[in-house]
Amino acid sequence: MPGIDKLPIEETLEDSPQTRSLLGVFEEDATAISNYMNQLYQAMHRIYDAQNELSAATHLTSKLLKEYEKQRFPLGGDDEVMSSTLQQFSKVIDELSSCHAVLSTQLADAMMFPITQFKERDLKEILTLKEVFQIASNDHDAAINRYSRLSKKRENDKVKYEVTEDVYTSRKKQHQTMMHYFCALNTLQYKKKIALLEPLLGYMQAQISFFKMGSENLNEQLEEFLANIGTSVQNVRREMDSDIETMQQTIEDLEVASDPLYVPDPDPTKFPVNRNLTRKAGYLNARNKTGLVSSTWDRQFYFTQGGNLMSQARGDVAGGLAMDIDNCSVMAVDCEDRRYCFQITSFDGKKSSILQAESKKDHEEWICTINNISKQIYLSENPEETAARVNQSALEAVTPSPSFQQRHESLRPAAGQSRPPTARTSSSGSLGSESTNLAALSLDSLVAPDTPIQFDIISPVCEDQPGQAKAFGQGGRRTNPFGESGGSTKSETEDSILHQLFIVRFLGSMEVKSDDHPDVVYETMRQILAARAIHNIFRMTESHLLVTCDCLKLIDPQTQVTRLTFPLPCVVLYATHQENKRLFGFVLRTSSGRSESNLSSVCYIFESNNEGEKICDSVGLAKQIALHAELDRRASEKQKEIERVKEKQQKELNKQKQIEKDLEEQSRLIAASSRPNQASSEGQFVVLSSSQSEESDLGGGGKKRESEA
Repeated sequence: MPGIDKLPIEETLEDSPQTRSLLGVFEEDATAISNYMNQLYQAMHRIYDAQNELSAATHLTSKLLKEYEKQRFPLGGDDEVMSSTLQQFSKVIDELSSCHAVLSTQLADAMMFPITQFKERDLKEILTLKEVFQIASNDHDAAINRYSRLSKKRENDKVKYEVTEDVYTSRKKQHQTMMHYFCALNTLQYKKKIALLEPLLGYMQAQISFFKMGSENLNEQLEEFLANIGTSVQNVRREMDSDIETMQQTIEDLEVASDPLYVPDPDPTKFPVNRNLTRKAGYLNARNKTGLVSSTWDRQFYFTQGGNLMSQARGDVAGGLAMDIDNCSVMAVDCEDRRYCFQITSFDGKKSSILQAESKKDHEEWICTINNISKQIYLSENPEETAARVNQSALEAVTPSPSFQQRHESLRPAAGQSRPPTARTSSSGSLGSESTNLAALSLDSLVAPDTPIQFDIISPVCEDQPGQAKAFGQGGRRTNPFGESGGSTKSETEDSILHQLFIVRFLGSMEVKSDDHPDVVYETMRQILAARAIHNIFRMTESHLLVTCDCLKLIDPQTQVTRLTFPLPCVVLYATHQENKRLFGFVLRTSSGRSESNLSSVCYIFESNNEGEKICDSVGLAKQIALHAELDRRASEKQKEIERVKEKQQKELNKQKQIEKDLEEQSRLIAASSRPNQASSEGQFVVLSSSQSEESDLGGGGKKRESEA
């Protein structure tokens, strides 16, 4: 190494400006050394801290790998190969952790200790001596200044002695301090090199020792193990890349296929409704009442499970029972101005729930699915085929066939014969040849002005006909609107091939004078709506109108109890409003007393959900089916009567043949008895019985009549 610069200790007593200038250079160098060594100390301390952290992290990693087999993972927790592999890694990493701990100790002894000693001892010593030297120099300057101010004229031995002693002491102290300070600065030049090289030497020796320990631990067996693990990792990576590519392709295909499904209400022509489902799942909005008139809607996930409807909120592990839908009833309803709502009512009518679907397709599929489940189709071996067969039978039952229409045309009475007074008015108001111009008639001839109006359903119709009421089931028995019987007794409409259900709201009813023209229905609608507006009556009773081939029924949607039954033969007139197609009405002709000749007509007005024309078409179809059934019944009775007459004639003919045969036998006997025979010696005679005598008489009379003829 080159020579080291030194401060001249011999010139400390002289304290010349050159010496002070050289001292300033050494002090500046000491300050630079202090700054640099502080930075180097921070860097080496970071190495030491990092090594300690690496040692602790390695030990923690080894500990966690040992505890892997104790973990309970929901997926892939029983992989024994992975557990054994991680145990092997845990052992190796634990050994590495020990090596790191040894390295950390060596760094503390060989690297951090020397530089810490230099920083804390040598540099602080220089700073301390610098401060002491500065104080001594100031004291010496002050003493010299006082000594220089001694008066030449007034010499005071005592003062002169004190000042001289002060100069002596301060100069001695400055000289001694300056020599030690110079010595420390000169020594610092050596210690600087030692403080730089010794920590680095310790660091390198510690790393070499660490690498030697690692080389001893990493033997050939471990290298083979690591090679096998590397191969396994590459295989897993290739499998992952292949799976990612497959999933990306699946995502692209699903994005293309699902694009129309992003619309909340997809086109039903592209996505037809499946009416044969017995299982369905999806999100629905459930209506929850929070007060008398207020309610909230909660979005939950609903799914069917056997005969149960289950609900599950987002975040729940499993679903809960929402309702038992075996033998339940389901129907579309209007609720709080929301679309696609339907109501499910339990079989006993005690529990009901209103749900809202997201689209029209989901709305219809939920209703069909719940209806199929309520019929317990899901219990069959092939539920979807059974549901398809049942739905197809129901569709064929309510769809009139062409042969049926042709048979109706062939059985239509002649133009001159009288026709039933039933009228059907379409939205266009055309009545055909039967429509007569009644515009000139007074409205009072249709509906009396003072006729009372009934705004609510309070009692069954036809109360004065108990036999008829009993026949149509007006006793308040629970009725299944889909034609299914809830008990062992059969419903009176079980044999009807038409079952159509509509949601209606009763507006009112009143007695009318005429029932032969649709103007009666129009005028009744006008008077009832006007009366509701005048009396501020806005509440309407919602019911389910069931149209069958036998009758019209108003069913309570909550309890499924029949409120009113209108025999279909008594419905003589039905029509929709000319402008508001939601309004429709029909006229019911009943006997007002015990005498059937005293008839009265009552007009009932209802509001539907844009289905007025459909309801009238359904009633018309029901009357057509009933008419054809009656014609078939009459034809069958006529055929039976003809067969009975033929059978009676055949019996008479057989009887006549028997009589003729008996007469021939009697004639033969009479002829045989009239021959001349002599009496035998034993006195034997031919004796005829009384019955034979009578038959012979009848035979003679018959022959006589034949001869006369």
